[in-house]
Amino acid sequence: MHHQDNEKQIFNTLYDQYKHLGLPLELIKHTDFTVFNLKDINQPTPFKSPLSRLNFFVFAFIKSGDGDYTIDEHNYKLQPRAIYFTNPGHFRSFNWEHIGDVYLFTLSESFLKENVYANIFDEFSFLLAETFPARVVSPDVFDEFDILYHQILREYNSNSPYRYRIIGNLFVVVLLKFKEYFWQDYNPIYEGNRSSEIVKNFKRLLEKHYRDLSSGIAEQAFRVQDYADAQSLHPNYLSNVIKIKTGKTISTWIAEKTISEAKALLQNSKLSIKEIAFRLGFSEATHFSNYFKKHTDTSPVLFRKGYGTVTS
Repeated sequence: MHHQDNEKQIFNTLYDQYKHLGLPLELIKHTDFTVFNLKDINQPTPFKSPLSRLNFFVFAFIKSGDGDYTIDEHNYKLQPRAIYFTNPGHFRSFNWEHIGDVYLFTLSESFLKENVYANIFDEFSFLLAETFPARVVSPDVFDEFDILYHQILREYNSNSPYRYRIIGNLFVVVLLKFKEYFWQDYNPIYEGNRSSEIVKNFKRLLEKHYRDLSSGIAEQAFRVQDYADAQSLHPNYLSNVIKIKTGKTISTWIAEKTISEAKALLQNSKLSIKEIAFRLGFSEATHFSNYFKKHTDTSPVLFRKGYGTVTS
């Protein structure tokens, strides 16, 4: 295995992560979807992975094995009959004391949408949950999942032209079983104090980022993904929390902030309209002018004239 890195790594696929760690790559036949038994990597234990952000879903079924994992500074125990999943965006690390039968699925969001369900987050909103602590289930419940993941593994290793469609349909059953046993009453939006904290952090970052844009410290306007990454959240989850808690979408918050900063710069600075456009992340002054007019019914030039500020 490669040396431990002190800095946090970001991996978009399991292939990228395993290559970085010096682990065998022959297990990974598809970058968007993999399923295998962790013991097949033949890694001596104890085995520890460095802290990294994985931009894909991981589902784990631990038939036998012991260790723990840390996700966004929360630590959870891994033990026999434990089941868990994590979604894209979190920082996590693993520590395996013993690896027995541990079946891992890794899936990209695009694989889920193409092969499982186009409106995956409407049907299975729990996939956006911030964290899902590893849960130990009864032998009977674990056996149900055991049958399903072995069936998926069989299809994965087959040469059937329909294998990904079959896997997609079997995975719907896996998700329905997750819903049945863990998430029947789950609504990711109503997490009380935590969602209020998310809104507070979003507003704070929005303010700071637009201050940095206005002063020229930041050059690129943040997208929803950037605001989500800052809190290690899935963008859909962040969007839902902001919309439910504030009544406004993130794009509305961003638009209002962009316009208020634009007005302040037009009124109080001697920057040209082109410079203001670049400051606020627009590649062309005409894009900025159209955007400003759409939201204010007046052009930046006329707005500035109305306030008598010198243009350059």
